Amino acid sequence: MDVLKEEDNPAIGAAPEAAQRIAPEILATLVEIGDEINATLDLDEVLAKAAALIKRLVDYEIFAVMLLDEKRGELYFRFDIGHRREVVEAWRIPLGRGITGTAAATQQAVRVDDVARDPRYLNALDSVRSELAVPLLIHGRAIGVLDIQSRQPAYFSAEQQNILSLLASRLAIAIENAQLFEQARDQAETLLVLHEIARETSSILDLEALLRRAAELTKRVINYQIFNILLYDERSNAFLHRVTVKFGEHVQQKFAVPWGEGIVGACAALRQPVAVADVLKDPRYIPVNPETRSELSIPMIHQNRVIGVLDLESPQVDYFTHDHVRTLSVLAAHLAVSIENARLYQQVARDEARMDRELQAARRIQGALLPPPPSEDYGLDIAARYIAAREIGGDLYDFLRYDPQILGVALGDVSGKGTAAALYGAVAFGILRSLARNKYPPGEVVRRLNQLICERKIEGRFMTLCYATWHKRRRTIRIANAGQSQPLLWKDGRCEKLDLTGFPLGIYEEMEFGEWNARLDPGDILVFYSDGFTESANCAGDLYGFERLRDLLCRHHSDSAEELAARMLDEVTRFSEGCPQTDDRTLVVLKVR
Repeated sequence: MDVLKEEDNPAIGAAPEAAQRIAPEILATLVEIGDEINATLDLDEVLAKAAALIKRLVDYEIFAVMLLDEKRGELYFRFDIGHRREVVEAWRIPLGRGITGTAAATQQAVRVDDVARDPRYLNALDSVRSELAVPLLIHGRAIGVLDIQSRQPAYFSAEQQNILSLLASRLAIAIENAQLFEQARDQAETLLVLHEIARETSSILDLEALLRRAAELTKRVINYQIFNILLYDERSNAFLHRVTVKFGEHVQQKFAVPWGEGIVGACAALRQPVAVADVLKDPRYIPVNPETRSELSIPMIHQNRVIGVLDLESPQVDYFTHDHVRTLSVLAAHLAVSIENARLYQQVARDEARMDRELQAARRIQGALLPPPPSEDYGLDIAARYIAAREIGGDLYDFLRYDPQILGVALGDVSGKGTAAALYGAVAFGILRSLARNKYPPGEVVRRLNQLICERKIEGRFMTLCYATWHKRRRTIRIANAGQSQPLLWKDGRCEKLDLTGFPLGIYEEMEFGEWNARLDPGDILVFYSDGFTESANCAGDLYGFERLRDLLCRHHSDSAEELAARMLDEVTRFSEGCPQTDDRTLVVLKVR
């Protein structure tokens, strides 16, 4: 902030003769007064001190300091003693009008002995008879007027005029410095408020809540009367009202402003602020609020796109200043980012909700594709379990009824997880069902299934499968394996992993698959499982493994199929210690009755 010194003000040296005509003791008092009023940078304190100190030299009855609004060319009351409130609050005196306006325009002191005989006098108080107005000058320009009045005619003398002229030069410097300090302080406070607003709005991800909060926060940086936030709608190529506040009340506005039309549209098309001092004189103005006289529109730009407009209106002509434009431009930039973030969040939330609905539907469909164990009597106690690592998974099992004596059992695992794996598996099992109608033995079923899958080869996708047929009357089982986990067999007091290998389906078209067959006796147990069991890990990184599954089957071989399946799931879940499940867990238990 630049602080003015007395030597910087040519007005101080403009009245040497006046200073020479003043008694030395008064000059000493003037120096003291000048020091006192320059000792503070608070404008209210400066003016209050000046009023008290001036009264020591010139015993006025009515006192006022009027400052100049350079943009409008009007004087307004900044400090007063003795004036009526309605005058102080409402009067704006143009340069050249009245005694104070004349002093400011001519940059000369004006002393009137009888205001009743001076046509320039603006009657603020009927009892006033004499007036002395002295311009406040800085670098040859008037920044205001020091005005004193009395109820006695011819009250002020030429000497008092000289004294007041000298004091005015010092007071002008103090006022200018205080205004510079006030401006710097206000700018710092505004920047702090803008920082707080940016921080708060960036944390709001609900668009409607953000827009309403933006209207509340904007009030902290500009005292608006009418405030609108309009967002650009690409489909209609127009700006739609999203928030409107009129004189403190939220109202509904359904008015849309086409791109390029009105002050809002012009602001967007120009991509820069548009301030209109008097909307009645601007042909672009679209009458919406009859009380509006001035308007300010600020574009909100994000990544070189105009996403909306901040629009403020006032019933006062020429209400909006350059400071308003600067402040709101910074605010608009912050809000543009926050609005776009909120929009992206809403889009992500909508997409996630849609995906969740689709996944839930897919999960229900996949559940329907995983049938319960057959209700018919195939001489087997059967249980099946499936726990997906995600909403839907790539593991499947099925039961295929060849005839009342023969039952097919399949358990498969598609590479990968999620929707793609589930769809791949559903297609493969659909083909498997069509093949089963021909009553091929397991090895032939798996061979033909592999050929058909290879005809629809999908890069990066394959499937492991274990397929078996059980003959009730003969009590025989035949099994073919294509890369799936080797089944567990409990028989004759021992539990072992069947030596069944094979290449996964969907990679090489010409593959042969051998079979394993055996006769099973009552109490024998066959367990088909996916690698989601044996490869389940605890938080230490240890795998559940085949041995734990085998030991559990040995300990509980007398349980029913349902009890065994439940135990196996519970055991692997406890082993995982709450660690996230990384693979689907699928299980089919067959126990000969």
